[in-house]
Amino acid sequence: MKKGYMGIDIGSISTKGIIIDSKHNILASTYLWTKGNPIEAVKELLHHLEAQLLNQDVQVVSIGTTGSARKLIGTILGAAIIKNEITAHAVGTLSRHPEVKTIFEIGGQDSKIILIEDGIVVDYAMNTLCAAGTGSFLSSQAKRLDVPVEEFGKIALKSKNPTKIAARCTVFAESDLVHKAQMGYKKEDIIAGLCRSVVLNYLNNVGKGKKIKAPIIFQGGVSKNIGVIRAFEEITNEPIIVDELGHLMGALGVAILAQNTKKETPFSFQIANNTFETTGVECEKCPNHCEIICVRNKGQLIDAWGNRCERGMITN
Repeated sequence: MKKGYMGIDIGSISTKGIIIDSKHNILASTYLWTKGNPIEAVKELLHHLEAQLLNQDVQVVSIGTTGSARKLIGTILGAAIIKNEITAHAVGTLSRHPEVKTIFEIGGQDSKIILIEDGIVVDYAMNTLCAAGTGSFLSSQAKRLDVPVEEFGKIALKSKNPTKIAARCTVFAESDLVHKAQMGYKKEDIIAGLCRSVVLNYLNNVGKGKKIKAPIIFQGGVSKNIGVIRAFEEITNEPIIVDELGHLMGALGVAILAQNTKKETPFSFQIANNTFETTGVECEKCPNHCEIICVRNKGQLIDAWGNRCERGMITN
């Protein structure tokens, strides 16, 4: 029986999963929306992955989790490793593109930049405070323009004179977009301008002060937008690599990290049928008033975290 290693990347917008073998060949993968419920999203993800393993003689023996809900999902699944997104994305990317020096990543609600030298992360930055320049920003503008966001890139490529859009803030960008539309600018020029504004916002905020070096790879949901890709190439004056698995790099990286732990325990997909409950408890045993998160399976405590001292420890 072949051993499999599972990586799960749980973000605020999307949840990604991948299963690889010992040589990093992909045995199964899936991508779906989190819908504000990471536990239910992961349950659905497990069903998809299990279905893809049918007729494959594979036993998942180790799991890694990353993303905003990595602690919660890692606890539920008994993950061998729980790792931050920076490390996971870097490991996944380097496994396929060992020459890469800069990683641009723009997701649904946040973005990041990772700088690599000799296969080691030497600097990074994240933007999680403002939605301007993210996938959710582009989706909202697409609705405003009555254009499917999937068509944004193709339409942007038709433009010969992109409109300047102020994208340092979502509110300003929306106001500017409405104003430009009312002035009669072509839709393709406005859309191309939005793509350029996403790139400028990213480079001026997330990439501010960073030494961007080629080769550069672009990841995250927004990397599927060819209009944004072209804007990155024009503004950086460098070719931009986009991997077909760019949306799965975090999951791939943490699957590799799970394999590297050498911690192996047979995993059962039946866990997707269990009922998990998360509750928040405010500890009043000291002035910290810590909010403690408890995770239970069928009423039994699996884990609890959030306490800053022993008095807030919950064991049952």
